[in-house]
Order: sequence, then structure tokens, then C-alpha cells
Amino acid sequence: MSESTLSLHIGGRRIDRFLSYRVDSDLYQAADAFSLELADPGMEINPGMPCELRVNGTLELTGIIDKVAETGDKNGNNVSIEGRDLMGLLVDSYIEGEFVDLQSVTLQALAERLIKSIPYLNRKRLVYQAGLAGSAAERTTEEAFDLGQKTHLDATRTVFETLREAAVSRGVMFFALPDGTMVFGRPKAGGSEDFRLTRLRSGQGNTVLSGGRTRDISQRYSRITVLGQQQGSDAIGAEEINTAATVNDPEVAIFKPLVIQNDNDAQSPAQHARMLLEKQRMASLQFSYRVQGHAQDRKNWRINRLCRVNDEILRPAANGIFLITGRSFELDKQSGRSTEVRLGLPGVIA
Repeated sequence: MSESTLSLHIGGRRIDRFLSYRVDSDLYQAADAFSLELADPGMEINPGMPCELRVNGTLELTGIIDKVAETGDKNGNNVSIEGRDLMGLLVDSYIEGEFVDLQSVTLQALAERLIKSIPYLNRKRLVYQAGLAGSAAERTTEEAFDLGQKTHLDATRTVFETLREAAVSRGVMFFALPDGTMVFGRPKAGGSEDFRLTRLRSGQGNTVLSGGRTRDISQRYSRITVLGQQQGSDAIGAEEINTAATVNDPEVAIFKPLVIQNDNDAQSPAQHARMLLEKQRMASLQFSYRVQGHAQDRKNWRINRLCRVNDEILRPAANGIFLITGRSFELDKQSGRSTEVRLGLPGVIA
């Protein structure tokens, strides 16, 4: 077994010796996930148990055990544990009841309605970012977003899908913090950087083991048009009911138009068009680096933080400040403890 800076806290017990593990966190994925492999933990671990994962003593994930697999031979027993953060409960839970239309509801009221029966979650775990810049200091539970005249609840959709769509229609994201708090807000867009990644040809001061960059325009469009129909409108004329919005991306040199349908309220086509523009910007430029260990300058690598990149190996050279959109803590027999750090453009919603 390998000594590890990661510890699993479950049922009042601490487990900190693992054969291997991977702990993922991604700003743009529905739920953070983890997988752990260890010898006999000395206790009964069952699916559905709440747990915490800490790295270097710092809380990095609050979640639920999803799966436990046990194997054994003459050399001993191994246990594999898989789970997700509390957002996984929203991913799995469908909206109960009949199809219903809510009149003039806010995002806050909708969220509190949908999570009220889900275990480990309550309205105190919901925050609404005031400054929308990604800073924890700017969060406030007083901020509410009006969702328009009518919001349709579909019992065939999950709670997470419904809340994410409602958030995006108002120009914000829906993501979780390590302590299980659910946030409606924007990714960090500015401020000082918390981390640095350096890869120089001289090798002096390098902080990465390996890395690369992907640039992709296959899903990027020069002009996006969103057509919609205002739901719940008392207007009679079609010109008052039908809505449309168009945004242009001057960074795309090739003319590629995109036209989609999105029926919601009068504001949604414009918001949806802007969100699609940001999403395609996010997908068009991504970095991935592997670093030794799980921390830099005693700070664990964490998503929604800014990182300065200075990479002379890439052509053209990459030098700038980017957003940490994902990170994976890993332990394996070959490379020991390392972290995969994924980066993209700051402040982008997707």
C-alpha cells in the first residue's frame, strides 16, 4: 500500500492508505466523481453512505458512495469504491408529479422547490452570486433571477437538467463547491492568479511533467441565431410572440452560420445565443498539464481559479492567464501522486 495525502472520511472513520485513486473535479461537468482502490478498510462501506474527501487536510469533495466492489485471492482482499459529489443526487433525481407550468417564478424559488425532498440538500446549500465574477466573497442568498412569465416543469427530466437550463437562460452557471454548496453564478473572470505552470526550453524552473494544447474550430460558428416563441404571452400577433436573437463571433474567420430553436420567454433567445457563443469559445481552446503532487505552494489545485501559463514548447508559445476548468488528483504505481490540470478561457459559461 502507498502512503497518500488523500483521506476518505466516512462513518466517523478516516482512511488514508490507498493502492490507487482518481478524484475528478470539472467546472463544466454535471457532477464531480472519484474512484478509490484500497486493501481491507477495516470497516463496512456501503453504497449510499455520505463521505468527504480531503487532500492535505483540506476538504475537496462532499458526496455519496455509489458503488463498492470487493475482490480477493490468496494475497488478500481489495476494495474499489466509486462515488460522486452531492450534485450527483440532482443528476439522478427526476422531477416528481405531473407536468406543470409555474407562473412568474424566480430561479431561487424554483431551486428550493426542486431540492426540498432530496437528502443532504436544503436551501442553505444554495447561493446566488451577486457580482457574478466567481469570487466566494461576492456570493449572497438574497440574489434572485426572474425566469419570466412561465417555467415548464417536465417530469421526464432530472432536477439538474432543469436547474442548469434555467440558470443558463439567465446567463449563469450551476456548479458545486467542495463543501456541497450549490452555486448559481459565473466562472472567475479576473483578478490575480493563484497558480502557475511553467515549461521552458532550458528546463530551469519548470513546474510541469507534461502538457499540451488543443485548438478546434469544428464546433465554432461565425454567427449564431436563436429563434424562439415567448411562452405564456397574451399577445395576438405572431410578430409579438415570435422572438429571435443573433450574435456574431469576429474571431471566426470562416463564415459558418448556426440557427437553432429555443422556446422559452422573451429574454431567452438573446441569453441562449450568448451562452452558445461562450460555449464554443470554451471548446475551441483547451490546455492539459500534468504536475507532480496535488498542491503548489501548499495550495491544493482547485477549479475556478486562475493560473498563469508560460509554455515555450508550444508553437506559438502560450503565455497568459487562464482558468482552471478541471483537475484530477491521481495515484498509481507507475507515477505516484500527480495532478492533471485542465485550463481554458476565464469567465466562460458552458
